Amino acid sequence: MKHLFKQGKADKPVLLLLHGTGGTEEDLLPIAEMIDREASVLSVRGQISEQGMPRFFKRLREGVFDEEDLVYRTEELFEFLKWAAKEYDFDRNNIIAIGYSNGANMAGSLLFHYEDVLKGAVLFHPMVPIRSVTLPNMTQLPIFIGAGTNDPICKPEETTELKGLLEEAGAEVYMYWESYGHRLTEAEVSESKKWYTSKY
Repeated sequence: MKHLFKQGKADKPVLLLLHGTGGTEEDLLPIAEMIDREASVLSVRGQISEQGMPRFFKRLREGVFDEEDLVYRTEELFEFLKWAAKEYDFDRNNIIAIGYSNGANMAGSLLFHYEDVLKGAVLFHPMVPIRSVTLPNMTQLPIFIGAGTNDPICKPEETTELKGLLEEAGAEVYMYWESYGHRLTEAEVSESKKWYTSKY
């Protein structure tokens, strides 16, 4: 998978960066810098091209995911993380995902499919990735969700549903609401940094 890795301090987590539709592995580097400049960074580019725009999995139309491809791409990323941990010599159990939009959905799919796959997650404007699976145990897993009260893509009801599903699986979910649609705001990132600092 096309990616970049930046070595940080050994005792810090590895930040797994997952961009939104049309983004690249460079997009979320400033966000990682704001949240924890001492952490290692593993930033991945989506393997799918939708009219020239990189994505992490196919969709049938806006808001409707190709679940078969989602499951396949989730497994692909899961295996890539195992490879990357060996290649770059970091602790596989110390990965925190930071995803926006399509990337947040991909991070969510990892959580929905695999137990202990992440040490935590920052999900900016996520949707429920898939509804046909039984969620693994996520007891005390810290998750930050940034969302928009007027987001036209990720409806507030869907965000609330996702929070409920994660909490039912045992996760500790912190919600932060903004009112700038689907846009990722500086205030959201600031709030996620506060949350991250309190947890790690």
